[in-house]
Amino acid sequence: MAYAIETKEMSRYFGDLCAVNRVSLQVPTGTIFGFLGPNGAGKTTTLRLLLGLLELDGGSATVLGYDVATEAEAIREHTGVLLQHDGLYQRLSVYDNLEFFGRIYHLDKVTRQARIRELLEHLGLWERRNDNVAQLSRGLKQRVAIARALLHRPRLVFLDEPSAGLDPMAAVALREDIQSLARKEGTTVFLTTHNLAEAEKVCDIVGVIRKGRLIAVGTPTELRARTGKLSAEIYGRGFNDSVIAAVRSLPQVNSVLLHNDHLQVTLEPDTEIAPLVSLLVREGVEVEEVHKGQSSLEEAFVALMQEEDNEA
Repeated sequence: MAYAIETKEMSRYFGDLCAVNRVSLQVPTGTIFGFLGPNGAGKTTTLRLLLGLLELDGGSATVLGYDVATEAEAIREHTGVLLQHDGLYQRLSVYDNLEFFGRIYHLDKVTRQARIRELLEHLGLWERRNDNVAQLSRGLKQRVAIARALLHRPRLVFLDEPSAGLDPMAAVALREDIQSLARKEGTTVFLTTHNLAEAEKVCDIVGVIRKGRLIAVGTPTELRARTGKLSAEIYGRGFNDSVIAAVRSLPQVNSVLLHNDHLQVTLEPDTEIAPLVSLLVREGVEVEEVHKGQSSLEEAFVALMQEEDNEA
């Protein structure tokens, strides 16, 4: 298997703080890789190490086959980047921003114009091409920044918290844009985020980092399975405090959450759902739908954090 990114024992210190602690990682070519962790876990530092913007204090890393210690310029030439600052010129139009960056990437005029139109049409921005960036919403600015990152057809794109600060609709639209463009362009995406719902829907593989240590890597399904828990979502009417207390009293129940019209219950492995439904009916709940599945990625993430706390 070909890897777009490979690290071995990669480390970085800031004084006495070990921000990235001996991280060994492989990101397969052509995947959307989500790098998850709470704020301050080391996500952005890892990204900057991979771009050669920070020096390694230990270990090694290659990006697209280039060594981060000696070939950082080549890495930045062949990758696209969207950091937490969008890097756009607010007083220039959408089109002129991309025209400017296309010249930096040494795209010839015909290629540059065709590529700008292709990306803006795909992202629903062609009609806004003459608007100054300052006039756009944050969500639209992020779309322009995505276009800038993909302008020179990079084989790998780094996106650092791309949906941070966006409203839910803009975040969903951006997520769809990332997936669509990654598949269409065949681009590998390295996405840092603490938005677990985003990662679960977008990413092929996820890695979890905490306090600089890589504590888990796998597909969202594999990480969900690591908790060993089942999840049941029960839709209906009549969920009151006494019903929730009765459900919590069952020995096979780990947690119960009420979300408007449905109950989310986390269960021990191999638990049968029928007794739970029978209890709810006896308690007067009008059960309409029952969905059984694995724990969510959010629950798996919390379980991983708790495991780390228990081992510390």
